[in-house]
Amino acid sequence: MDDSATAARRSAIYLLDQVLGEERLLSECLAAGALDRLEPADRARAQRLALDTLRGLERSDRLLAKHLKRMPPLTVRNALRLGTMELCHGAAAHGVVNAMVEIVGRNRRLSHLKGLVNAVLRKIAADGPEAWAALRAPRLPKWLRSPLVAAWGGPAVAAMETAHLAGAPLDITPRPGAEGAETALPQAEALPTGSLRLVDAGQVSTLPGYDQGTWWVQDAAAALPARVLAPAPGETILDMCAAPGGKTLQLAAAGADVTALDISDARLNRLRENLSRTGLQARVVVSDALEHAGHYDAILLDAPCSATGTIRRHPDLPFAKDGSDFGGLIELQTQMLLHAWAQLKPGGRLVYCTCSLLPDEGEVQIEEALDILPDARIDRDALRLPGVDPEWITEEGGLRLRPDYWPERGGMDGFYIACLRKTP
Repeated sequence: MDDSATAARRSAIYLLDQVLGEERLLSECLAAGALDRLEPADRARAQRLALDTLRGLERSDRLLAKHLKRMPPLTVRNALRLGTMELCHGAAAHGVVNAMVEIVGRNRRLSHLKGLVNAVLRKIAADGPEAWAALRAPRLPKWLRSPLVAAWGGPAVAAMETAHLAGAPLDITPRPGAEGAETALPQAEALPTGSLRLVDAGQVSTLPGYDQGTWWVQDAAAALPARVLAPAPGETILDMCAAPGGKTLQLAAAGADVTALDISDARLNRLRENLSRTGLQARVVVSDALEHAGHYDAILLDAPCSATGTIRRHPDLPFAKDGSDFGGLIELQTQMLLHAWAQLKPGGRLVYCTCSLLPDEGEVQIEEALDILPDARIDRDALRLPGVDPEWITEEGGLRLRPDYWPERGGMDGFYIACLRKTP
């Protein structure tokens, strides 16, 4: 029987096998119950270990290459990668080496390689931490790095990669009118845009104010689209791709009459839970966005996208995807934007956003929409919010956010946000 630490490591290796061998996203593995048998603390540890290993994968592979004449099977390689990451982050060598030897040794197909695991990790323990620190931040795969360099330049992409390696702190959105978020979380940093940020927050559901619904988890960049929309009490607003629901909560907290629409009932369950926890209200509708019909004062469209702006929180994405779905996503975004526009009342406003770093999913979409829609105009003034650097406003009038912004604060997700107004 595994102790809890070994069980968490074993599960982390399984997650790595799924991402790197089967090209599955971690979210898919977790939704399928990959960690359900673990206790909550061990489940969180397994996920953290897998994420940290993926962030530093290139560094681990470079260090391991010095001690391996040929690459072992994937599961053994992932045990070595996980062990290397832990050792180079200061974990006790005895515990890490013994755990990895035990995990490999209990696999009948791989048990003959436990001696290799022992020898290699002991060498890593001796010289790995110093060598690790001297290596560059792991690079994005070529399929993604090339278009990003073309868009933003090599130095900017290198800075993004540094942000990816650092990972992401926990950002929360305080509920307007609910007192106590900052008081209950004195370790939180107030960000210029209105979010609160916690480093090493631990288990979210145990933090003060969670059960009372005084805040919800939401990256600082992801909190800006709803602020750009500037909902007013009583307005009818469609959150067109609502799950998991942070933007719906913002709109509802402002007193708007919100319809939260998403095609996935399972993903909307999290939104329903958060509405219940916070005491906020919204009409939750399970439907294909392209089939929904309505007439709204304002619409927020957080369109399905490549999610390339979220890699600091989801380092599995570059390994589980290859860019082959970009074309289909871009076409879907165009269809959704045009369909949303048809449901917007004259004089209304539409905020289009994607958590993507690719201009084709952001800037280009808005440029083309302005060409196609004669009754649309860009609203630059909507972007002039507290904490928003004017340098982030782009030529066509959108807001471009990147992971390398706010480096001294821990960065932010990559996002593109634009506000379109319909001629009265």
